[in-house]
Amino acid sequence: MSTDPETTENAEPGTPGAAAEDEAQEADATAEAAAEDGSTQATEEESTPAAGGQSTPAAAADGAGVTEKSEAEAELAAQRVERERIERRKAEKAAPVDSGAKLSGKAADLLAAVRAVESGGRPVATVFEEPGPAPRRPAPEPVRRPQPTQAVAPAGGPAPEAVGAVGRVLADGGAPDALAAPAAAALGEDADEQLRADPWLLLRVGGVRPEQADGFARALLGADCRPDDERRGRALTGWLLEQAALAGHTALEMSALTTALAQRSVPDTEAAVQSAVAEGEALVFQDALDPTAPEPQPGEDGEEAEERPVRILIGLERCALAEESLADGLARLINSVPKQDGSAEDWEQAAAAAKGSTAELLRAVAGHGLVLHTGGEASLAEPAALLRTAAGLGLRAWAATHTPGGRERFAALWAGQEGPGPDAASVATVAGLLSGAEGPGRDADGALDLDLLVVLDAPQLDVETGALLLESLPDGARLVLAGDPAVLWSAGPGRVFADLLGAGICPRIASRRPDPGPLGELVSGVGIGELQQVEAPGKEVVIVPVRDAGEAVHRTVQLVADSVPRAIGVPSEQTVVITPGHGGAAGTRALNAALKERLNPGPGRFGGFDPGDRIAYSPAPGRTVPGTVVKADADGLHLSCAGTPVVVAKERVEQSVRHGWALTAHQAVGDRWPAAVVVLPGDAAQALSRPWVYTAFGRAGRHLSVVHGVEQALPRAVADVLAKPRTTRLPLLLATQAPAAG
Repeated sequence: MSTDPETTENAEPGTPGAAAEDEAQEADATAEAAAEDGSTQATEEESTPAAGGQSTPAAAADGAGVTEKSEAEAELAAQRVERERIERRKAEKAAPVDSGAKLSGKAADLLAAVRAVESGGRPVATVFEEPGPAPRRPAPEPVRRPQPTQAVAPAGGPAPEAVGAVGRVLADGGAPDALAAPAAAALGEDADEQLRADPWLLLRVGGVRPEQADGFARALLGADCRPDDERRGRALTGWLLEQAALAGHTALEMSALTTALAQRSVPDTEAAVQSAVAEGEALVFQDALDPTAPEPQPGEDGEEAEERPVRILIGLERCALAEESLADGLARLINSVPKQDGSAEDWEQAAAAAKGSTAELLRAVAGHGLVLHTGGEASLAEPAALLRTAAGLGLRAWAATHTPGGRERFAALWAGQEGPGPDAASVATVAGLLSGAEGPGRDADGALDLDLLVVLDAPQLDVETGALLLESLPDGARLVLAGDPAVLWSAGPGRVFADLLGAGICPRIASRRPDPGPLGELVSGVGIGELQQVEAPGKEVVIVPVRDAGEAVHRTVQLVADSVPRAIGVPSEQTVVITPGHGGAAGTRALNAALKERLNPGPGRFGGFDPGDRIAYSPAPGRTVPGTVVKADADGLHLSCAGTPVVVAKERVEQSVRHGWALTAHQAVGDRWPAAVVVLPGDAAQALSRPWVYTAFGRAGRHLSVVHGVEQALPRAVADVLAKPRTTRLPLLLATQAPAAG
């Protein structure tokens, strides 16, 4: 196949045979290592000097006490209120664990350890060697409280005196002063005294790595700093669990955690985990391998019954609480009767007038509180038809998307359908819905004032966001989770949509609407593991082969600035560049620098940005909103994100705003552009996966150019490399609360 790498109009249309990096690599690589084999790698994020001459990501400054007046703060404030309520629910779970009477040996010791922690004591030693059963306690019905509907400014950051005191401790330990504000925010009151008493608490600051904390501890403790220090083992246990959460796990197998601790020179790994559990920094779970199996019965001769096989998991408290709250909310929906706004005859009449999978979706929603809907871009017409029907029957129906761009795209689709129905104001983002900045508001009980909620981009729900959403639904409401299961999973911990699809506890409707055209054919093939040769007479798919990363950057700039606008008719501002990671010779940093120089050159008058720059704004971890720079003044950097003005304080620009001509696939998920240029540099071959390719290729609406530099690695990855597994507890929790759907 002959292609001209210089121009799109002369390139041969077809399917690429290149490689790209799995977007899961964006999460801290150490998190994946802790979950899989305990190995460690360096993060891709920007770094700054840290203790002991090491480097730490610039994100270490995240959490500093800087007040920013934006929709992001309203969202975070609302989420804090929800999390406080979940904490109160946890405190109400005071009943003892109703199990363990038949345990003995190590399993009995483990249960004793859990109960010791619950009563304020310390667990006995060596309790993590063998598993034993311990069914989870059922959570009480959630108690909702009224939520604010207006943006609430968060409390200010740590006091300057506290930051100064922490800075002096950091200076004594050779750590950079830039960590003072985030450390004071992370540790709270008396942060300086806490750090002097336990230098490894520095690991609670985002971006600080174990070797840096070890250097800080050596400088403060001198000869008293030892690898077997209990404080070190406890801090490393918490750090590994945090890294696992960044990689998507809600808990870790005990064996994976102890292996990772051993590789960091912790002599007694079980004692380290035991200490973390005793101090309340981690929770231990005994989950039955088969929760549906009957309880073992004693033998006829009086012999004790065999213990049920279980696995031991260790997890962070926040992940455990969120996952249990999410399971409770899902079970409440599944086991409840939906509010009947509209008779069964009305629903059936509407379903009879529809066709195919749209009719199936209407019938499922008519009689069930929770319904799953799967499909690609074309399938969005079915949730739109559902919402229009529900509104016509008198239901207060709303849709929520992952991104503002997805909101606008779905609102346009909804408004374009025939017949009466709700307007575009009935579509919100999930973040806006939870914060109160968008959506129907809250009722007197604190629940969302709606009868039907359709959440699009459902694979992007993590357990914490999912728990907040389920807690916010009123009794009798219907919830539809809709999305494409083949895209990348959420940036946060959990895989909610995939776990629900596998649980089989509610109706699942698969759309039979294929995405049209050569692009739809190509992406659908990737979804089933086949990289097909497609006919693209309109140059919908074009391959641009390159030899190295430097040539990849050059060809990408030429495509965006010249070839695609001239040959395809899509202007540069409607073209997105997608590449595997931020670092490297063809990562987002290098590509954005080259694209800025060509498309919007300037001196970078405010933190490297100029008016007109395309940016990627991250108001909260795991969320990216594309936008443009409007201006900069004493208040900060003024952005326009999907038509919404946003002001980012000067102190937060470095950590929350990047140039946005080039994005990673995780940053781009949930949005689509008329044209996409996917850059697959040669060094990305080892990290390619089917979900990454599917997500990247699927961001293109009319045209896809693939800058191809890895030969046959792409078809091999599409065929063989699936999503990396995540350890979650949601399937077990659902199995114990909700029966499988018939």
